Amino acid sequence: MIKDLTEGKPSAVLWKFSIPMFVSVIFQQLYNIADSAIAGKFAGESALAAVGASYPITMIFMAIAVGSNIGCSVIISQLFGGKRYEEMKTAVSTSLIASALLSVVLTVFGIFGSGLLMEMINTPSDVFDDGALYLRIYIGGFLFLFLYNICTGIFNSLGDSKTPLYFLIGSSLSNIFLDYWFVAGFHMGVAGVAWATFLAQGAACILAFFTLLYRLRQVKTKEKPPLFSGKMLKRISAIAIPSILQQSFISIGNIFIQWRVNSFGSSVIAGYSAAIKLNTFTITSFTTLANGLSSFTAQNMGGRKPERVSEGFQAGLKLAFLVAMPFAAAFFFFGGPLISLFLPSDAAGGTALSTGTMFLRIVSPFYFVVSVKLMADGVLRGAGAMKCFMITTFTDLILRVILAFLLSVPFASTGIWLSWPVGWSIATVLSVLFYKTGKWKPERTEER
Repeated sequence: MIKDLTEGKPSAVLWKFSIPMFVSVIFQQLYNIADSAIAGKFAGESALAAVGASYPITMIFMAIAVGSNIGCSVIISQLFGGKRYEEMKTAVSTSLIASALLSVVLTVFGIFGSGLLMEMINTPSDVFDDGALYLRIYIGGFLFLFLYNICTGIFNSLGDSKTPLYFLIGSSLSNIFLDYWFVAGFHMGVAGVAWATFLAQGAACILAFFTLLYRLRQVKTKEKPPLFSGKMLKRISAIAIPSILQQSFISIGNIFIQWRVNSFGSSVIAGYSAAIKLNTFTITSFTTLANGLSSFTAQNMGGRKPERVSEGFQAGLKLAFLVAMPFAAAFFFFGGPLISLFLPSDAAGGTALSTGTMFLRIVSPFYFVVSVKLMADGVLRGAGAMKCFMITTFTDLILRVILAFLLSVPFASTGIWLSWPVGWSIATVLSVLFYKTGKWKPERTEER
């Protein structure tokens, strides 16, 4: 249900709000992992490589959805925290209309340009056709993905992190069932993986959309607010566009890294694909907690209670460290068995297994470092300090891309994995400095 995050003990309020978001990301990542694991186990190593090769491109589309989610959720949180309900409703409807139009344009572009996009990242010929097929089906369902992310962001803005969790649990379990049915039962290969995601995401989107409309009707206003406002779109865009650029820049950087990984052949691609899915599970968990902190920050800044944000940040850090510990331990000590879950039995002990295991052992000890960065970024973003937020993100990514190319010359693919800890560490120092110097405190969130 809708909840005001400006009242109650900050640490208790944040944890109660964030934990359902964390549980939701567990289910979300489980079906992402299931996509790759079922493809690898039942359709072979080449199918796993095909899904992995298209992954950075799908993440560009996801980046636009997530960036738009951030833009609308920050503004809606501020308006809700300030009890400005008519403007809040206009912000919601403006976000939904603009997102629907943008998603249609991107869907058309993605379907017709999928082959070119796969060529641009140097996809090996033995996985090219399957990768392009997966990409076309995935992008065909982008409207569902986009609107679902927007609805989730709006629910979180209103202090309701439980409703998205229920939809995600249903979507995740349905996706895993359909993955197995289509791939293992009907032998549809990577197409089955893509169609499973399409159908599960579509159902979740439709349910979330109509539930959101029902919930908004419960918020009473004196007058009927306008459905669309150019002024409101501009305000949302001031947060959304930097967020989209930031998210897209990360995805574009990952494409450069994928291009370099692809040069080492399909076995290395398969190992990296498995490892990056597990790594994404961890990073997405931190990012989700940071999004919860952003909503908390935005509501309290909108409600003119910035003193609550510092205590929220400390509570967020404790929660992030609790999440980091099991991931770091599991990936460092049991990386091999976890990677083998994605691979066919005849790949045990091969290049794919050793590649994925090495990646996890290098990056997992630094989860504690990157969790600090992402929580500090959550405060910066929630307060509207987008310049600082983008500087830290771009620093991390630029360093990782440059070092991936430089270190891969003397150390082969292992050199690519070494770039992660360096980028994370330097960017974390910047994020903490911006937070400690009060860069999130300017009263830009109180704009009337």
